[in-house]
Amino acid sequence: MQYHQAIRIGQDRARKSQMTLFEHAGFAMLTLTVKKSAGVFVPVGEKELVAAVMKTEGWVAVIVDEEGYAKAQSKILTEEQAREILQKAVAAGVPEFKGDVKLV
Repeated sequence: MQYHQAIRIGQDRARKSQMTLFEHAGFAMLTLTVKKSAGVFVPVGEKELVAAVMKTEGWVAVIVDEEGYAKAQSKILTEEQAREILQKAVAAGVPEFKGDVKLV
């Protein structure tokens, strides 16, 4: 797959995840659209899982693919707010991701 194709497919998948997170958080921004696999760039995965993670600035709720690559994230929140969003998404049927989240 060519890089520009991976970007286009990844953007579509990340936008879908952005809308999923927006439904639960009221705000969401795109994060990653491609990832490196076996030395080549590929689009982020289609699967959507939710997690709450701590960054240097504070907590965020994220939608990740099956490998933990963040496709969308909330604004900076308190831990309590991030966990509330996580619980809302899980209650709506989005599985929780319990592995290591890759934000960059």
